[in-house]
Amino acid sequence: MTKITRRKFATGGAAASLAACSPAESQKSAGADSARRPVRMYVGTQRNPTTPAMLDYFKRHGVEHIAGYSPQSGKPWTVDSLRSTRAMCEERGVALDFVVPSGVRSRDLVMTGAERDRAVEGMQQLVADCAQAGVPAVKYNLSFLSMQRTGSTPGRGGSSYGTWRWSEAKEKSAELTDAGRIEADTFWERIDYFLERVVPVANENKIRIACHPHDPGVPPEGYRGVDRVLGTVEGLKKFVAMRESPYHGLNLCLGTTAEMLQDPNREIHDVIRYFGERKKLFNIHFRNIKGRRDDFMEVWPDEGDMNMVEVAHTLYEVDYPYMVMPDHMPRHPDDPDFGRQAFAYGFGYIKGILQALETGV
Repeated sequence: MTKITRRKFATGGAAASLAACSPAESQKSAGADSARRPVRMYVGTQRNPTTPAMLDYFKRHGVEHIAGYSPQSGKPWTVDSLRSTRAMCEERGVALDFVVPSGVRSRDLVMTGAERDRAVEGMQQLVADCAQAGVPAVKYNLSFLSMQRTGSTPGRGGSSYGTWRWSEAKEKSAELTDAGRIEADTFWERIDYFLERVVPVANENKIRIACHPHDPGVPPEGYRGVDRVLGTVEGLKKFVAMRESPYHGLNLCLGTTAEMLQDPNREIHDVIRYFGERKKLFNIHFRNIKGRRDDFMEVWPDEGDMNMVEVAHTLYEVDYPYMVMPDHMPRHPDDPDFGRQAFAYGFGYIKGILQALETGV
């Protein structure tokens, strides 16, 4: 597939070129533009909570697709709560594209024994309930460790950037979690246990299930006793090939993926192509970093090492058709209310890129 490249126009140059064209040439050019494949991706969000006030906030900022949260935090979704949440969204012109599991901890999905079985059964039930309620997808994690950071770095306008430096983190590497030592082979066995039981339910109900990578990846020896097997691109490739299904794919966080790479600006495009061409991209977290594997900070999307305009072009190249959402936006003391200022900036940034992409820029 031919890569779409960004066209650059000098001020007045484009007009001069058009003026020099004959009417027939101008009509031919206009016809080619009108035949261009449409941009199918669109801005979305997964901000919590899913309430009328938040839905109005999303709608004000041009966001009409979301990943929603249960109205009863910590308690499982039901068919009724899924339907009522979907109806509440649609009343405000917002589509409930995804839901986030509630009452199911990601670490329980990859533990052992009765605790794991209850969690897996909860995911099976959620997938089946989504089908009844008309919600097309579920996003989830398979992780013993939450997102890990070593601190923060001062950033633009007094904002704060989440930071990870392995040189600092490795001092705590020997402190095991309560799960003990989880080597790579063990982790893969537990992932397969989950997929073996949940993917068939997704197939039966035609519900997409999208897994987030481990954030961040760590060296092969692991961190706090855990080999983070979904913290490398090769690990993600192995994951999507297990229990192969068109309903089994990724919530690909571009920031987390960049954290796996030595040269994110160059390498991210082939990662997108690999998973996009295989139709394994179900949701995109559109965030940027400065740095590379084992040493990075999360920055504003326009100042990181990746060219996010070119990233959007590559998503278009693979015909990615779902939500593109800001994530992990920098923080500031003047913006304590769910980071609404920062995320409004993120929504507008994505919408501007997508509108430019629609015109072929």
